[in-house]
Amino acid sequence: MEERQVNLDGERHPLDAPFMVIATQNPVEYEGTYPLPEAQLDRFLFKVLVPYSSLNTEVEVLRRYHQGFDAHQLAEAGLQAILSATAVAQARDAIKTVTVEDGVLNYVARVAAASRQSPDILLGASTRAATHTLLAAKTFAALQGRSFVTPDDVKFVIPPVYRHRLLLKPEAEIEGLDADAVIRRLLGQVEVPR
Repeated sequence: MEERQVNLDGERHPLDAPFMVIATQNPVEYEGTYPLPEAQLDRFLFKVLVPYSSLNTEVEVLRRYHQGFDAHQLAEAGLQAILSATAVAQARDAIKTVTVEDGVLNYVARVAAASRQSPDILLGASTRAATHTLLAAKTFAALQGRSFVTPDDVKFVIPPVYRHRLLLKPEAEIEGLDADAVIRRLLGQVEVPR
C-alpha cells in the first residue's frame, strides 16, 4: 500500500493512479489464517465496523439474488462510476489546502500521546495514526464544506482511525472494555482546544 506498487511473479507494477485497498476481517474463525501484525494493521487508514443488515434489507438482498443479481456484473445493475481517477486526484489536492491551526495539530498529537500513556492500553497510537487522523479530519472538514479543521472533526474520525491500532491490556478487556470504549475515555481526558 505505502510502497505504491504491486509485485507479481517478480515483476514490479507501479500504481500511478489513485487506488484504495479494502480488506475484510472475519473474527469468527482464524483456523488456517493469522492475524496481521500491529505494524501491518497500522497501514490501514480506518477500521469500519459493519453490523448485520436489518431483516428488511436482508430480505431485499435475497429477493435481488433470487431475481438474478450478479455482483460481478455491476454495470448490468445500473451502477456507474461517479468519479474519474483525475477527479480523485483533484479532490486529494483540494484536501491539502484545508487549514489546520496549531491548537488542533497539538490536540491530535496529545490524543496520540495519551493513548501511549493510558493504563488501559498496551500499545498506543503511532505517529502514523496521528498523521492518518489529521488526513481524515481534513477530508471530513472538506466533505462538510469547510476549509478548516475543528476539534470536533478530529473527535469524529479518531474512533475508525484508532480502533484497529490500539492493543488493550488484558485487565481492560476483563473489565469489558473494547477499543471504542477506551477511545471514548481518552477523548474525555484530553483537553479540547478552544
